[in-house]
Amino acid sequence: MAAMAAPPPAEPPVPPGRCRPSLLAVEPLLFLATVSLGLQGPLATQYLWDRLGAEHGYIDRNSTDSAGCGNGNATADPLRQEVEALVSHWNLYINLGGFFVSLFSVTLFGPWSDNVGRRPALILPAAGMALQTGIYLLVMYLELHVAFFLLGRILSGLTGDYNLILASCFSYVADTSERRARTFRVAILEACLGTAGMVASIGGGQWRKAQGYINPFWLAFAASLAATLYAAVFLRESVKEKKEAKLFTLSHYKAVYRLYTAPEHPSSRWKLALYSLAFFLIVTVHFGAKDIYVLYELGFPLCWASDLIGYGSAASYLAYLSSLAGLRLLQLCLEDTWVAEIGLISNIAGMVVISLATTTPLMFTGYGILFLSMAATPVIRSKLSKLVSETEQGALFASVACVEGLCSLVATGVFNSLYPATLHFMRGFPFLFGAIILLIPAAILGWIQIWDSKHDYNHFQDAPLSPAKD
Repeated sequence: MAAMAAPPPAEPPVPPGRCRPSLLAVEPLLFLATVSLGLQGPLATQYLWDRLGAEHGYIDRNSTDSAGCGNGNATADPLRQEVEALVSHWNLYINLGGFFVSLFSVTLFGPWSDNVGRRPALILPAAGMALQTGIYLLVMYLELHVAFFLLGRILSGLTGDYNLILASCFSYVADTSERRARTFRVAILEACLGTAGMVASIGGGQWRKAQGYINPFWLAFAASLAATLYAAVFLRESVKEKKEAKLFTLSHYKAVYRLYTAPEHPSSRWKLALYSLAFFLIVTVHFGAKDIYVLYELGFPLCWASDLIGYGSAASYLAYLSSLAGLRLLQLCLEDTWVAEIGLISNIAGMVVISLATTTPLMFTGYGILFLSMAATPVIRSKLSKLVSETEQGALFASVACVEGLCSLVATGVFNSLYPATLHFMRGFPFLFGAIILLIPAAILGWIQIWDSKHDYNHFQDAPLSPAKD
């Protein structure tokens, strides 16, 4: 009997509604979802390239690897430029469709998860990603029109898409982390993005070269299903006090609106807005560059095949891991904001080099300079999280997901339109444009840090005898 009575005393340290420490890991779910997304992105673009190129007679005329671009005259080939523009425009349509649908679903499910828990907001989008991947497989097996890619993306958007997975995972981390350690905890979660993306990129590129598109997409489908099962079976709840809440109600949208109009502290209002603006610009440039990396590498003069494209994608994802290590080291001697500023400098310099890349070594040099480029986003996510209460984390990260969705819209609209429009005078111009845009969030973050420092100094002078606070 004594042995049977032992477990109950072990329960009190665990807050009601929270999972045991061994089951608090949301990282495996994010890893699996990102593997699925990381496989789909470059492969879908390459599939569109081959499919549309074959339909327009370009692939047949260039009998070498479809990812290559023949001789130096390819830069002036009007048919090739037509195929590049078509692929870019289809990417635009697919991303626009996903954005408009997921914009409403994310802001619905995010605040809802503050009441009913995070798990439902993780299960639904993971299942939606599996459905999208299944539709992509049908398109490839049956050679359906590429417009069915858009249908798959819309159906995934109805369940929140990948943005809801991100929002729910970051909310989960905010629920289960201390304020002091939150920046690094968020960076660990973002490092999972890089690890998964790197694995998917290397594996996807080599696998695509050896066996085509279908088998790698089966792995993407399996990864999405595994993420769904992990959320449904293994992951425990992180919300302290769950309560019943209607799903289809305007109160969820109002909760997001109140974050910016009636925050707990007056100064939080403008900080939330400025941090969100900085986050918007950084992620827009990130998404926009990511959308056109493959097209840029496929085209003249780089003319990369699928294996090099995989290595390039892996190199871009490696920045998540190197940024995590850099963030941890730099936090020992610098404030988080200044670490983010160094990350932005890395991002700007890397994109300038990539914009001028005409050889494979120079392209990889640009990827290498981006080694701290992902240090800014975990800092901003952490600072945003600390501006709201524990019961508003879902609403906050739903709003951040909306910002990310808007980033996707603006990035695809600007970069996918800018790329074909500037092919005739500078193929790397969109990267240079992105580097210039990143100067704005660098100024915003620096200004807020200087303002906070002056405010803290004045407060200290007004109350010199007050005890120091962490």
